[in-house]
Amino acid sequence: MASRAGTVAQPQDLVDLTALLDAYYDVSPDLTDPGQRVAFGTSGHRGSSLKASFNEPHILAITQAIVEYRAGQGITGPLYLAKDTHGLSEPAQNSALEVLAANGVNVLIDARHGYTPTPALSHAILTHNRKAAPGAPQADGIVVTPSHNPPADGGFKYNPPHGGPADTDATGWIANRANELLENGLRGVKRVPLADALAAGTTGKFDFLSSYVDDLPSVLDLNAIRDAGVRIGADPMGGASVDYWGEIAERHHLNLTVVNPTVDPQWAFMTLDWDEKIRMDCSSPSAMASLIARMAVGADGSAPFDVATGNDADADRHGIVTPDGGLMNPNHYLAVAIDYLYRHRTGWNPQSVIGKTLVSSSIIDRVAANLGRKLVEVPVGFKWFVPGLLSGEGAFGGEESAGASFNKMDGSVWTTDKDGILLALLASEITAVTGKSPSQLYKGLTDQFGDPVYARIDAAATREQKAALGKLSPSDVTATELAGETITAKLTEAPGNGAAIGGLKVVTENAWFAARPSGTEDVYKIYAESFKGAEHLKQVQAEAKALVDGVIS
Repeated sequence: MASRAGTVAQPQDLVDLTALLDAYYDVSPDLTDPGQRVAFGTSGHRGSSLKASFNEPHILAITQAIVEYRAGQGITGPLYLAKDTHGLSEPAQNSALEVLAANGVNVLIDARHGYTPTPALSHAILTHNRKAAPGAPQADGIVVTPSHNPPADGGFKYNPPHGGPADTDATGWIANRANELLENGLRGVKRVPLADALAAGTTGKFDFLSSYVDDLPSVLDLNAIRDAGVRIGADPMGGASVDYWGEIAERHHLNLTVVNPTVDPQWAFMTLDWDEKIRMDCSSPSAMASLIARMAVGADGSAPFDVATGNDADADRHGIVTPDGGLMNPNHYLAVAIDYLYRHRTGWNPQSVIGKTLVSSSIIDRVAANLGRKLVEVPVGFKWFVPGLLSGEGAFGGEESAGASFNKMDGSVWTTDKDGILLALLASEITAVTGKSPSQLYKGLTDQFGDPVYARIDAAATREQKAALGKLSPSDVTATELAGETITAKLTEAPGNGAAIGGLKVVTENAWFAARPSGTEDVYKIYAESFKGAEHLKQVQAEAKALVDGVIS
């Protein structure tokens, strides 16, 4: 049968919300199954109530563990609590609030009883801590979201006072303590009824939307966008940014249309992703098919918008659609954004470095060299960019998975978590200031630096093989050539900070591949790129798979 990728979801594709919510409350995890224990990946604990991996016991235990962790760290300020539009997010937020209130934690929830993008939570934490007097209690936060994952999934992420994703020391402690509480039948978890938690004197309200939207002129040239009359189409994709885009248009007087204001926890309006699943991945041509079609040039030769953008469910990722280029590859847009920002942000530290993950395109390396800026390459995970964004020493951090953030005009921190709204609006600023679309500007970069071909594939792997891949050392790789070129580097640690990458990266003059195990599926991922064309990339991918299989089997 032909693939249904890119076509609108059918009734059989939709999650049964009643079953999903019933399982959240009724199912208890089997702790002898590793897949049903608490485990933090690069973006918190994720799972589904239907798979016994995201149920009320998990959330009660994780929240109690966070309470104990923050107490141990001396974090006594307010905890900002936010949720996205996934079906499991509101129940999980309610469960968390019951535990937080019982423990006497000062909690701030959304004043509008709405949804909160991850970057708005990060912005709120940082704003509070910046305004606090020296030595005053610091704030932190929890955001309930599985990001772009399917509708049946839930996610739970802790952001400490630096505003970004918690590091592995914190998440490891929290996960271990949560599993300990689960093993003890939740003894040690304090909890009050939801009505009491909402009425508690420690529970307050915060206007996440106004705090974020009203501060946008400090980080973007909205005047340029307005004066140029850039026509923007913004698709929240059923996610937490839904009310933000309309407010951005109204408060800043932009020519901005919210193309789809629908919120539906089943996401019945979505087009199916590459694997025929509903996934709100704004970097996927299949998931973004509706917006791409909407941008088609009409009979009069014009498109309805100069820039169209999409966000995932918690708005920490961005998708950029242009009339001339369609949906941009995230790597391509990162390269354009970096080149533009480091030329136009005169208030930034002139020595500030450029941060990228080691699986992002090497055209960024060439752009950075041309700008005369140092490039810092780190493992996958946005947490690695947090110190630089806070200090201004790394004014931009970006990932190949369409996640990035950058600092304010004056070089101070904006968010320390990925900000899809920010990067989407930047595309309009770039268009307004340069008179060219980001895809046109990328063509100029490839004319100057070469045109790389980039892809990611997944390969089956057992739990033992994934563990072996994560423990490789350069000496385990005996090959000296890759796709006809001499291997110049074999990396198991990131060049930028020496942190373990949990896998392997092999580099030649004109190509590279990186292999790392999935944290949620029995596969490993091969990222690969070639500046010598598509056929060479296929050769790199084939040899990469053979090389990796040879050393982990």
